[in-house]
Amino acid sequence: MNKINEILKNDGVIAFVTDTVWGLGCLPSSEKAVKKIYEIKHREAKKPLILMSNEIYNLFDYVKQPIEKQAQILIKKHFPGALTLILEKSENTPDYITSGFPTVGIRIPDNRIFAEICANIEGHVLATTSANISGEPPALTYEEALEYIGDKVDLVVDNQGEKAQGLASTVAGFKDGKIVIYRQGKIEL
Repeated sequence: MNKINEILKNDGVIAFVTDTVWGLGCLPSSEKAVKKIYEIKHREAKKPLILMSNEIYNLFDYVKQPIEKQAQILIKKHFPGALTLILEKSENTPDYITSGFPTVGIRIPDNRIFAEICANIEGHVLATTSANISGEPPALTYEEALEYIGDKVDLVVDNQGEKAQGLASTVAGFKDGKIVIYRQGKIEL
């Protein structure tokens, strides 16, 4: 874990397993590392990253408080799990993560390795996206992560036998108090 912390503190990018697909991540405070993620993926600048952690309270600083009732219900029911919630961001969330949008996606993956990483890093939050080149399928195994982006990241974290399920998270937000599904994934709302 010390190695992971060192890499992240020095504007590094890591690849890691989650419950859905493999991810790329860096500290949200590192604009340099966020730019590196966009370069690695050949990702359009208008596509935001999301923030993930091992515990919901680590993400509270990044979203406007109070969180709306409907979101609280979904958080209680589906976190940790394959749900990304799009919420209004707070002033603590940099525009370079959200591509200038007034919202930010948050998620708590249901994965032991990812939870251990977040529990042990500074701030306990990663700015993330899937581990792949944009338009290509995301990595589902350690070997695929190495093959797709292994030479472009600072570390591919050993998954210790933990597997990604292969189905992306459901992405949901709210408009006028109603749930809006932006991407249908594993969780049906």
